[in-house]
Amino acid sequence: MLGRLGRFAARHHWWFLTLWLLLAVTLGMVSNRAGGRPIDNFTIPGTEAQRAIDLLEQQFPAATGTSATVVFQTQAGKVTDPPNKQAIDQVLANLQALPNVAPLDNPLTDPVFAGNISPDGTILYTSVQFTVPADQVGSGVVDQLEQAAQPASAAGIEVEFGGAVVDIYNAPRSAISEHADDVGLALAVIILLISLGSGVAMLLPIGTALFSLGVATSLIVILERSFEIGSIGPILGTMLCLGVGIDYSLFVVSRYRQNLAEGMDTDDAVGNALATAGSAVLFAGLTVCLAMVALGVMGIPYVRTLGLTAALFVLVTMGAALTLLPAMIGLLGRRVDSLRLPWHHRTQELPADQLSRTLSARWAHEMARRPWLFAPASLVVLLVLTVPLLRIDLGFPTDASAPAGTTQRKAYDLITQGFGEGANGPLLLVGPLPPNASSDPQQTLTLVEGFVQKLEAIPDVARVIPGSNPPDYTILFIEVVPRSGPNAPETKQLVENLRAQMPQALQGTGIDPDQVYIGGTTAELIDLTNRITERMPYLFAVVLGGSFLLLMMVFRSLFVPFKAAVMNLLSIGAAYGVLVAVFEWGWGRGAIGLEETVIIAAFVPVMMFAILFGLSMDYEVFLLSRIREEYLRSGDSHTSVVIGLADTARVITSAALIMIAVFLSFVTNPDPTVKMIGLGLAVAVFVDATIVRMVLVPSTMELMGKANWWLPRWLDRILPNIHVDEGRAATTDGERAPGGEDEEPEPDAPVPTPV
Repeated sequence: MLGRLGRFAARHHWWFLTLWLLLAVTLGMVSNRAGGRPIDNFTIPGTEAQRAIDLLEQQFPAATGTSATVVFQTQAGKVTDPPNKQAIDQVLANLQALPNVAPLDNPLTDPVFAGNISPDGTILYTSVQFTVPADQVGSGVVDQLEQAAQPASAAGIEVEFGGAVVDIYNAPRSAISEHADDVGLALAVIILLISLGSGVAMLLPIGTALFSLGVATSLIVILERSFEIGSIGPILGTMLCLGVGIDYSLFVVSRYRQNLAEGMDTDDAVGNALATAGSAVLFAGLTVCLAMVALGVMGIPYVRTLGLTAALFVLVTMGAALTLLPAMIGLLGRRVDSLRLPWHHRTQELPADQLSRTLSARWAHEMARRPWLFAPASLVVLLVLTVPLLRIDLGFPTDASAPAGTTQRKAYDLITQGFGEGANGPLLLVGPLPPNASSDPQQTLTLVEGFVQKLEAIPDVARVIPGSNPPDYTILFIEVVPRSGPNAPETKQLVENLRAQMPQALQGTGIDPDQVYIGGTTAELIDLTNRITERMPYLFAVVLGGSFLLLMMVFRSLFVPFKAAVMNLLSIGAAYGVLVAVFEWGWGRGAIGLEETVIIAAFVPVMMFAILFGLSMDYEVFLLSRIREEYLRSGDSHTSVVIGLADTARVITSAALIMIAVFLSFVTNPDPTVKMIGLGLAVAVFVDATIVRMVLVPSTMELMGKANWWLPRWLDRILPNIHVDEGRAATTDGERAPGGEDEEPEPDAPVPTPV
């Protein structure tokens, strides 16, 4: 089917090129007119924090909108001094006049919020509560906040802003990070030139990836109008789109050029390239998408949406590699080799007897000669890299990890300086009041004050603030400020203690403790971390089990999928270990522009696992399909490993280098979470392409010999056959090659040849 698609696209290239161009232009126009913005919404269905949000939406919707924190610090005197007080009052009045702002709390006039003034009287903070979600506040909100603060700034008072609104609309940027994808593309161009040796051939993977990126990005921007897509989603999608887009196209272009060198005409060369390398692209791409979709088992909408976003980027990229790329090849024909580099040697086109003399073949031969030495040695290296994983500390990003100099980081530091770090992540207690609360407001206030006193006696509670309750006194609305920071273990323990001691604290109040929930951003993110920790084994089981079954069907083996799963886990574990060493321990953090150590964002390991397990299938399929093809032809395990590795080494190495370059380019982003993802993916791909593919694969396959391809006959009979990138059919020791003697090739299709 793919072979027919490739020949059709090559013959009717203008049809496909026009369709893709119309698609890109149409989506671009729609996204410009009706596009949305990314929203980081960490809701977790079924958790107590989510029930608190749901209750507020029903009873007190004004408190459920997004918010911004405003922090004042006087340079001379105290905030209560008349000149300073007058300037701050004017700022609060300006803020109150902004659209969609709920009534403000003024610590200078309301004794309930007097705790928002630091003990030395130089720092004051309050919250600007918007009555609409973050995506409806407007992109100019930060400018509006700064304009409203002009009276205080003119009086010599420093004013800084934090909170969700500022994080969304004032995301940190740098001149380098804004061109991270350009840096990755430039490095990819150099690697492709060295690998392909042709300027025109190099442009094909680059053009396919860029076209895919434009289409996928427009789709995501349009979908942001109807769905809440996290801010990491488009960045993650861009990483994957550039990485896999160039890699998939590289495999197809390399196979096409090899077919031309063997004498095929243009249409047949394209058809054969898609029937072989294109099959592996389809299989690998779908595996990546399935791994990303499997994130849905986590039960977290934010993580599920990130996975679906990444899967959409990969799907578009895969579609372009299988339709747009063959159309471009059909347009160029044999001119694909134009602008050749004179010193380039096309070793990937050597026959099998000469492949054994290449550097990669000599390396594979050396690994296979001493497997008992190299296999344990490489395993030790991977385990050493994985050791820091034992000390991983999962949490969530806060403004404490924002780059120094940003207003949200300054606001966080000022609040920490004046009130302790816990004031940056207050907890929210929400619950229904007794039915008679509205008929006797004074008694209700007395009841709430008694409850507040009990809460203040709980260890690690800095202070308790009775919130601005709705006028009908229908719900309990109290802020609890911890002594410790949002990511501190003590804060997590405080949340657990509050939930455990709620029945005792509410005894005699008439309030049902089972309906009083602890929410707020800090509690939400603690519940998010707990949910990820609980559900991660399910994700591992789904992805590992699915990939095992797929590889078993493709390679008709039990050891090959088992080995692939173990080696992929080792590669991912090594990447996790490096992240802990760099981000939590601070080893070499200056090299990636990290100003201080930060906690590992809880969803990063989950996303990395799904992405890397999918990406590693690319190299696994391309390499092992060639090894199996040679084994079925010769029956010699040693020779098949040597020739298979030699035949695919240049393309796999180039593909890995391109991915590493693309992923590392995103380390320049000032957001620590983006740095984590970029560095983690780059390390994992590097480990997979070097230690795993160049050492562990040849040495372990030599140790196993023919047992590599053992599969019980009863299992072989019931498993469906999946043909991926297979060359000529061959039979060895009574074993039938997939796509072998029982199947006739198409009349117009050439016999497939090795990569």
